[in-house]
Amino acid sequence: MRPSAARWLVTGARGQLGTDLCAVLAGAGVEGDQLLALGSDQLDVTSSAAVQAVFSGFQPQLVVNAAAYTAVDQAETDEDKAFAVNAAGPALLAAAAARTGARLLQVSTDYVFAGDADRPYAEQDEPDPRSAYGRTKLAGELAVRELAPEHGYVVRTAWVYGATGSNFVKTMARLERDRDTVEVVDDQRGSPTWSADLARGLVELAGSAAAPGTYHCTGSGETSWFGLARAVFEELGADPERVRPTSTDRFPRPAPRPAYSVLSDRAWRAAGLSPLPHWRQALRQAFADDRAAYLPTG
Repeated sequence: MRPSAARWLVTGARGQLGTDLCAVLAGAGVEGDQLLALGSDQLDVTSSAAVQAVFSGFQPQLVVNAAAYTAVDQAETDEDKAFAVNAAGPALLAAAAARTGARLLQVSTDYVFAGDADRPYAEQDEPDPRSAYGRTKLAGELAVRELAPEHGYVVRTAWVYGATGSNFVKTMARLERDRDTVEVVDDQRGSPTWSADLARGLVELAGSAAAPGTYHCTGSGETSWFGLARAVFEELGADPERVRPTSTDRFPRPAPRPAYSVLSDRAWRAAGLSPLPHWRQALRQAFADDRAAYLPTG
């Protein structure tokens, strides 16, 4: 199905990923009454009545759920709210998609895994979340698979950054300005993912002949947070030696972070979908496209 030939619903449309999704869709000719892009203040995905009203009124054919509770540490003490957005919301969307025949893409996370692997996680590997955030995102995955087995797609991603909102890349840019040196953990590994690349991947998947199921979509290659921070300094024209490696135990957080978050994209490639660019190439392109968006203000 060509993107411009369908009616699209994007939830969480004002966030980091949602903003890029709308931009990618506009570039693909999806505009006007073909796209309903709703921010969290416009569509509460935890409201059954609101979800039903949108599906009945707009009758979307392709739905990308970019709405999520992403406050990883706060979820440890606010799991009920995280569950409402990350699990109950996707369940309502999945039930509506199954009822209407719409194709639903549910964006999930590397946090559904324990993070103790020594090879990239495959789509069929057993989830074992260690945080409230991971548990609620896994519950959302299970709801989509159960309620929309013929119409649901779970897309796990990781280490996402973009021009909208706050993220690690922007934090490093601010610290480069404010500090002489920065300590960043070097014992957590993953695949940085530019939200614009992820958005393009989701649009390609939505319009493809790929079978419903679970897919992984991240930037290619892998690094540590330390490696990503040094790359950010390089893009800023700063000395990467100002970034110093440290360990996770130096920065205790309420929610445990996966030590290893690399996701295999074997199923993605097998479906004939385009792998995302290497993470380092993507970071360079992100700064080339909108450098000002990543620079600190004030």
